[in-house]
Amino acid sequence: MFLGYPRSGHTLVSSLLDAHPDMVMANELHVLRYIRYGFSKGQIFYLIVENSSDFAKSGSTFTGYSYAVPSQWQGRFRTLRVIGDKRADRSVTTLQTYPYLLSKLRKTIRIPMKFIHVIRNPYDNISSIFLRGEKRSFPETIDHYFFLVESVNSYRKQIPEQDFIDISNEEIIEKPVESLRTLCHFLNVDAQEDYLRDCAAIVFPTPSKIRYKAPWTPELIQEVADRIKSFSFLANYTFEENTEIPLSE
Repeated sequence: MFLGYPRSGHTLVSSLLDAHPDMVMANELHVLRYIRYGFSKGQIFYLIVENSSDFAKSGSTFTGYSYAVPSQWQGRFRTLRVIGDKRADRSVTTLQTYPYLLSKLRKTIRIPMKFIHVIRNPYDNISSIFLRGEKRSFPETIDHYFFLVESVNSYRKQIPEQDFIDISNEEIIEKPVESLRTLCHFLNVDAQEDYLRDCAAIVFPTPSKIRYKAPWTPELIQEVADRIKSFSFLANYTFEENTEIPLSE
């Protein structure tokens, strides 16, 4: 399960995992909605597999980008060992409204759960959310982003440490092979060299610094700098540069 924010890199991570021969990841299925309406484990897993297949057949294109990994396993699988759904921000807001759904999800699927939290420089993440059509003012977008951050931070306290991973969007882009190895180890699957090579080949060479296109003022920059200090997983980010964030162990 993914927990996080829009425009942070979850689609890239989910698509790369879906390319693994032993993993299937749905794109935007929103499993918690089906849990709320009482769908069974078998029904949910069927929907995930069908969603993955349909997304691959469509060219794995989302929000104007192609996440297709040629020569790998998107939309199909060899041995199904990991199954999941990428709906990061909506999962967070849904759990805020219906907090019982996390427990209901565990009881429904009855297998070990892992949580992936993709982090992006907050200044870029906030800027991208704002510039991609959110119907909020820029200060309201900042507040919404930190609402999601605070929510994720509260959920992670309910999850065993070994079942939750922070992964940096900047690290995925700058070190895709190492990042995928870390994620595969976290998910208890092998990462073969051809899989790592093919996935790395589709990743952009450098992170996008969209912050410079957004209406930042010195006051708003300082406000975000003050607010991110409360969260260890964001504390090393600054407006001027993407500080290297170490991969989770």
